[in-house]
Amino acid sequence: MLAWRQPVYIAAGFAGIVGMALLLLQPLLAGGYLPGLGRRTGRRVHAWSGLLLLACIVLHVAGLWLTSPPDVIDALLFRSPTPFSAWGVIAMWALFAAAALVGLRQRFRVPPPYWRLGHTALVSVAVAGSVVHALLIEGTMGVVSKTALCALAIAATVKAVTDLRSYAVLTRRQP
Repeated sequence: MLAWRQPVYIAAGFAGIVGMALLLLQPLLAGGYLPGLGRRTGRRVHAWSGLLLLACIVLHVAGLWLTSPPDVIDALLFRSPTPFSAWGVIAMWALFAAAALVGLRQRFRVPPPYWRLGHTALVSVAVAGSVVHALLIEGTMGVVSKTALCALAIAATVKAVTDLRSYAVLTRRQP
């Protein structure tokens, strides 16, 4: 299906794939599940890979914009006839909001329980929206690999959210 597409469109699709892989990596880093990385190093890498995730989203949308601006405008305004567009836009804005919350955390001195709740809620919406977005698209990835990546991203997110919530309760912090 990609044979007749422009290189910019293909690069935009691959930016989306890399972004989806980073959605799998993010909760693994936040939860400290990757061997060889301490919790502190894992969180630092989590922050940097979050920036890389944002860059992938920007490249994904910018590449699609270059190949078809009217389609991107329709998607951003929720006028697109394709349902995957709306899910992608919802996921994108949720990730941008999660990143903004991270950036504003220190400036407004948001208490950790509230920051954690907001960040977790926003990234959960982003992961769910991204998974639906990816599963509805045909062509860039194969069905099996795409389904496996999406399932792993959901499983890792659920595991990290559950474990980090339990950790907060055990240490007498509010989730």
